[in-house]
Amino acid sequence: MSTAKAIAKPIVSRLASDGLSRERAREYACEPMGDEATDSPDGAAAAPEGIDRSGVEAWFSRHVPGVELPLAFERIAGGHSNLTYRVTDAAGRRWALRRPPLGKRLGSAHDMAREHRVVSALGPTGVPVAPVVGLCEDDSVNGAPFYAMEFVEGPILRGLAEAEAFPGEGDRRAIGERVADTLVAIHAVDPDAVGLGELGRKEDYVARQLRRWQGQWEKSKTRELAAIDAVHERLAARIPAQGPATIVHGDYRLDNMILTPAGEVAAVVDWELCTLGDPLADVGLLMVYWPDRGEDGEQPVALGQPANLAPGFPSRAELRDRYAERSGRDLAELDFFVALGYWKLAIILEGVYARYKAGGYGKADSGVEYFARLVERLAEAAETAERRG
Repeated sequence: MSTAKAIAKPIVSRLASDGLSRERAREYACEPMGDEATDSPDGAAAAPEGIDRSGVEAWFSRHVPGVELPLAFERIAGGHSNLTYRVTDAAGRRWALRRPPLGKRLGSAHDMAREHRVVSALGPTGVPVAPVVGLCEDDSVNGAPFYAMEFVEGPILRGLAEAEAFPGEGDRRAIGERVADTLVAIHAVDPDAVGLGELGRKEDYVARQLRRWQGQWEKSKTRELAAIDAVHERLAARIPAQGPATIVHGDYRLDNMILTPAGEVAAVVDWELCTLGDPLADVGLLMVYWPDRGEDGEQPVALGQPANLAPGFPSRAELRDRYAERSGRDLAELDFFVALGYWKLAIILEGVYARYKAGGYGKADSGVEYFARLVERLAEAAETAERRG
């Protein structure tokens, strides 16, 4: 599973209304697919693509006490990233099943085992995650590895419309504070103590990120952008000293959380990019995803209309200060990591733009040029943040 695609998928979905057709955006949005099911000869609803009914039902019968067959399956998320299905038994109990993308087999077994390992390890900690049921690495069961967990019900605040689930400004402020507090909890987990000490290399996280994404830029760029190269050179020349490595979520933001009806954090999701490294990388990327209301100078880009733009949510500075206070970490170098976040997103979306131009997502319309402008604006925002630091 491509790191770039995993991050790009929700961004493209959020930005679709700003220039891309609904049909093309749906590749990323992946709406629930239960209405596409047809009846099978035995009267049960046919399983969606990516699910072998007999194999998965047999696995559930062996590994989930009290499950009542038949099972119903509905694909609720996915596309180019790992896929998620809602599984419901005859008694109405529900689980979530995660598997690799369809037709994407290279490294898939490792991805599922890795994600299962992370979520399982975090279960007993103070980090809210979905309780894990089990992992299946036998391809003969479902054509690819998968793991199952308890289904966590609750709102996900992907944009301004979803923020209306919490109309009170006090509730919104509390949710924003919990975003910071939960990230503090993730970074407070000792990787060695929970069995994740070998999840990835602990040292030189930023240097490795800079090498990786500059290489990606060279492979995918459709034009020269001086800002991309300039930011890379300046960041590489002044990498901050890294403290003890922590768990790094890799794509931490408000819409990777499931909330309770009261606005508590029920579960942090999408751990497929999790590794070990510098915790400030998560904080910097969170700042990128958390634009301030009315910003039109320092950050010329808001990635769509995120929920935190609704009145009541903490400002970016308040979110930063909350994290600093609760974690005790020195954020003097945070602008470096904000620049790194903008720079990385610019490179990821250049890859999306290149694939659209090459016809990788079907015939491109005029709206695809929005991505070209967006890449330029992200690169400029990276330059601004780097100079400020």
